[in-house]
Amino acid sequence: MSDVMPSVNNHLDKVGKGFADFLTPPPEHVIRFTVGQPDFPTPDSIKSKVVEALDAGKTTYTRTGGSPELCKSVSRFLNERYSITADWENIVVTPGCKQAILYALMGLGNPGEEVLLLAPAWPTYDAQISLLGMTPVHVPCTTPDFHPDFDALEKAVTEKTKFILINSPNNPTGAVYTPDEVAKIVDLAVRHDLWILDDMIYATMVWSEHPYVSPATIPGGAERTITIGGWSKSWAMTGWRLGFCAGPPAAAKALHLCQTSAATHVPTFTMDAAAFALFADDDRMPMHNAFKERRDVIFSELSNIPQLKVRKPEGAFYIIIDIGGTGMDDKTFARRALEEADVQLIPASLMPGGEGFCRISYATNIPNIIEGCKRLREWLVRVC
Repeated sequence: MSDVMPSVNNHLDKVGKGFADFLTPPPEHVIRFTVGQPDFPTPDSIKSKVVEALDAGKTTYTRTGGSPELCKSVSRFLNERYSITADWENIVVTPGCKQAILYALMGLGNPGEEVLLLAPAWPTYDAQISLLGMTPVHVPCTTPDFHPDFDALEKAVTEKTKFILINSPNNPTGAVYTPDEVAKIVDLAVRHDLWILDDMIYATMVWSEHPYVSPATIPGGAERTITIGGWSKSWAMTGWRLGFCAGPPAAAKALHLCQTSAATHVPTFTMDAAAFALFADDDRMPMHNAFKERRDVIFSELSNIPQLKVRKPEGAFYIIIDIGGTGMDDKTFARRALEEADVQLIPASLMPGGEGFCRISYATNIPNIIEGCKRLREWLVRVC
């Protein structure tokens, strides 16, 4: 029998592992600042809707994009909260935001085309772009605020550029782009005829004085913006794998086709719960307020470590730290912090443009935040 087997996808060599090497669950005594997942359970009021749906026999096939009731709820949510006009028939509810991003790239792009990413960018973007035979173009943001560098973006555009993908509030940096910056992104996209993929998964988690603004609300933006969001972060529903995408009719048709061919639809018995959750503010706000308080605590604690430089996060539940004052590169810092301080965090050089920084997720309780920062402070006193 021959040992030779058929070849695999030749784009896989370009697909990185993201944070995988630094996400392995550590021993129980380690303070874990790595996981981008709320530490709250899904609210009981949302879970009860699934039980009701199962008892009602909602276990069969339904509309590919999601039930009309669910898609109308997403449409209403986008309009009432963010002034985004999205017809319910142009919404696709997907198995998580990752799938929505993949559908947008797959349905609107072609191999060989380029996607602008504001670096450092969440590793999944690079991986999906590469998997589809497209080219990720990492454009460094300004530092230390990690907002768009428009001169650099302009220079990065080529005849092959098809998309600009943005994420505000941002993972890993915590930045929230200003209304003026979003308008400039739309202007760039209009002038160069680009699609805008707007990953707004953290839009409910804004701590800055300026709000999240959708490019779809800027003149010229609606006809070229795919709005991508979901339930994972704001409603503590990561394991439910529910996301959505919305866009102009021609784009929505392509996204529907991708869903039809790839997943059919999300589980029918989750749809009523997803529709209910979008307006369950009494359940969401305690989590929202807890994250805002944690943001203040972790910024205060890290600011008291002289070897580190930090800026107050504007949104999401991440803070990025400049570790240049320690004399270590970020991977060495992360490895030694785990081994010597019992603190696990993410070296930002795992994302192009993140060299010299580490990402901390403050999706953990305040005692853990205080203890983790204490351990880092005492460790750095010993080694620096």
